[in-house]
Amino acid sequence: MTLSGNRPTWLTFDCYGTLIQWDEGLLAAMDAILSPKGRDIDQAAFIAAYDRHEHQLEEQKPHRSFKQVTALALELAMKEFGLPFDPADADLLTSSIGRMPPFPEVVETLGRLKAAGFRIAIISNTDDAIIGGNVAQLDGFVDRVITAEQAEAYKPSPQIFRHAWKTLGIGIDDLVHICASPHLDLAAARELGFRTIWVDRGTGRKPLSDYRPNEIVPTLDKVPGLFVANGWM
Repeated sequence: MTLSGNRPTWLTFDCYGTLIQWDEGLLAAMDAILSPKGRDIDQAAFIAAYDRHEHQLEEQKPHRSFKQVTALALELAMKEFGLPFDPADADLLTSSIGRMPPFPEVVETLGRLKAAGFRIAIISNTDDAIIGGNVAQLDGFVDRVITAEQAEAYKPSPQIFRHAWKTLGIGIDDLVHICASPHLDLAAARELGFRTIWVDRGTGRKPLSDYRPNEIVPTLDKVPGLFVANGWM
């Protein structure tokens, strides 16, 4: 597949892992949380357990805030590893998420896209208060932020995407979604049919076996070149 169709008016972005250094930030946060526990913990295994609980909790009804999800997922992962949980651990995690920085090429690339006339939105599995610190680091280039808190649903649910499109006043032909998560964003695109660019940063996340994004890039700064080749810039 390649990008085709009309020039989008909006570019929608996943935040964590696409614009913001999620894996690096999460590793640092977990190190700060686990180091005082006095045990040698396999951080990769612990983060895998945390991720599993987080995604399971996001699928449950009624909707929980992301702050509640992270706290409960962390508590369940700690229980799984036989570690004591303190509510201060959850506070440290959520405050760390809001401080995670953008990837080095992100701010300049967003600036180029804005200068070319695209409007920019973020669609993210988080709360408004948490993502505020991340968005503040993007130099004012983001026009709208749509969160799971606003939609009362988490990706890959179609509900958060439909809420975003209604909020922006657009249809799926008016956007291109740029993301790093196959099992969340690309899974939604497979169901709903919107155009996607997958930012495969070499994290080991596997593409879906039955879906291919319109384009794949290793870093965000390759996106403007795609748009130039497509006559959009």
